Amino acid sequence: MPWDVKDVVDRRLELVEAMLVPEVNVSRLCERFGVSAKTAYKWKHRYEADGADGLVDQSRVPRSSPNKTDLRIEGLVCDVRDEFPVWGARKLKRVLARRGVRDLPAVSTITEILRRNDRLNGLATGTVTWTRFEAEHPNDLWQMDFKGWFQTGSGRCEPFDVLDDHSRFNLHLNAYGDQQEATVKRCLSSVFGEYGMPVKVLCDNGSPWANTQAGFRWTGLGVWLVDLGIGLSHAGIRHPQTIGKDERFHRTLKLEVISTRDCWDDHAQVQEAFDRWRPIYNHQRPHDALDGDVPADRYQPSTRSMPARIEPVEYPNHLHVRKVSKQSKISFQNRRIRIGTAFVGRYVAVAPTDVDGVFDIYYRDQHVRTITLT
Repeated sequence: MPWDVKDVVDRRLELVEAMLVPEVNVSRLCERFGVSAKTAYKWKHRYEADGADGLVDQSRVPRSSPNKTDLRIEGLVCDVRDEFPVWGARKLKRVLARRGVRDLPAVSTITEILRRNDRLNGLATGTVTWTRFEAEHPNDLWQMDFKGWFQTGSGRCEPFDVLDDHSRFNLHLNAYGDQQEATVKRCLSSVFGEYGMPVKVLCDNGSPWANTQAGFRWTGLGVWLVDLGIGLSHAGIRHPQTIGKDERFHRTLKLEVISTRDCWDDHAQVQEAFDRWRPIYNHQRPHDALDGDVPADRYQPSTRSMPARIEPVEYPNHLHVRKVSKQSKISFQNRRIRIGTAFVGRYVAVAPTDVDGVFDIYYRDQHVRTITLT
């Protein structure tokens, strides 16, 4: 049967008191009490230092832990988590490092700090793996899209953003009330004036980027971009991962801004929130795909300025040039061929292919459609 704690202390006290008797035989005492001489003297020294309290078993937990995180660091971790309540340990560590904090603990330690300080709130962005690609330089490719509407007290809000593919830098974020072509055109004119123009843009297959009529994808907005000398490409149909960076941006926007309120009063209130958050996203929020850099570290404005006027279209002499009629058609080899309303009044070129009777139709350097005249 194990000794009761009180009985153990009493036995140790009896041993020590016996050892204090002059000329006592310590070896025989140790045999009697069943302890070694080293243990007997340990209890004697503790009794002489602390009295009977020294005979109680002491905790084996170290009085100091050389590996325990400095309280100052722990406080900074909690502060930055409060500042960015949905960012994980890896991002928080990079933020602190960028602010000049040294001797930061491992990511796993920061996670543990968040846990024991009740800073893990269960929010998560989810993980979706897309096929990775990245433009080689800033402004080689911009992605743009409407996020998808949500209701406010004053009506539907349609967030629209423009994202640089190489750096993930957000060039524009606005809470619009519609998805009209004119709205996007005004927006892009402003963005081009501030940041210059990209080489190419990537967008989805919805309005105002693409016509929903099969075979006539082009819209006035797309033609306007081509007139400015900007290449245009669309995401694969039913493949949103083609514009995966913009999709990822939308999830972050929803998590860190839109979902922070159950209901927004109006577009102005949403825009104020966007304007506060956008500098954080571009200049403070570390991006895992950028090896911890923030988008502003990788972005620089384009050297391509928006032209004051659009130059007339010119085609090589060997191509067949036709003007698109008000009925959105051209005449070629005694056929009336529909081109699309976006090209009404413009000149397109018909180019023969290697296949007899098959022709490609171009507007400037952009392929419009392929026709077969056999």
